[in-house]
Amino acid sequence: MAAQAYDLFLLLAVLFVATAIILPFNDGEAFTPTQFFYPAYLLFISFIFYGWFWTHGGQTLGLRAWKLAVLTDDRKPIGWKQAAMRFCMALLSWLPLGLGFLWVLMDKDNNSWHDHLSKTYLFNTSPK
Repeated sequence: MAAQAYDLFLLLAVLFVATAIILPFNDGEAFTPTQFFYPAYLLFISFIFYGWFWTHGGQTLGLRAWKLAVLTDDRKPIGWKQAAMRFCMALLSWLPLGLGFLWVLMDKDNNSWHDHLSKTYLFNTSPK
């Protein structure tokens, strides 16, 4: 959870920049709740943010700080298809009050719902 907090701060900064880039295309006006494009754009940017880190070494800034990596079961980097599955399933894991994330406390292998569904795993990268 701490790694997610680290990543959230970085993601928010990225989303601010992404918003600044497209704001001129909305005549400099704030986006309204009826504009479907804006939340879809931010969701896409969020996927690119996480997907790029996961497919290039398996570590976001938060995962690196906590010495964790998202990898396949044979400790190889995941591909974009698995990254997309993990991202979508992680969104669903938040829906029932974050139960999909809290599942790690009950799972014998400490995996969340989206780990199970995307066949990705968090590994400790600390030297032994």
